[in-house]
Amino acid sequence: MSKTLVAYFSASGSTARVAKELAQAAGADLYEIKPAVPYTRADLNWMDKKSRSSVEMNDKSSRPALADRDANITAYDTILLGFPIWWYVAPTIVNTFLESYDFSGKRIVLFATSGGSGFGKTVAELKPSVAADAVLIEGKILNGRQTSTSLKAWTDTIL
Repeated sequence: MSKTLVAYFSASGSTARVAKELAQAAGADLYEIKPAVPYTRADLNWMDKKSRSSVEMNDKSSRPALADRDANITAYDTILLGFPIWWYVAPTIVNTFLESYDFSGKRIVLFATSGGSGFGKTVAELKPSVAADAVLIEGKILNGRQTSTSLKAWTDTIL
């Protein structure tokens, strides 16, 4: 069995809850992707075109700084990477995370939380941020309605 890491970014706590359940179901280690400057409620107001999240998501080159670079990616074969869907893709801080480490030869399986949309163009938007030989897989939208049994069944199929 390969060594697995659940790495996640969560702005409001929803993705964090799912990531913790997923790590437990998979018997995986857990790592939180934290921004150097935490997001406030005002930052996350997608209805305000001047909010931090709106500005970042409108600029494809935006790379919010990370609080740390302590993930020991070399120790893992598979990374389950989670995040909320923002504007039909992953938040740009996920690109920052992917560009901060060497994912050569790694399997990266995505999972996300979303208020209603699917993955959209997430894989295409993230692919340039990882090594050419990294395998990036669109996983599942997990919105908290899953059970520990269903999470275990899913992880058994992907790990």
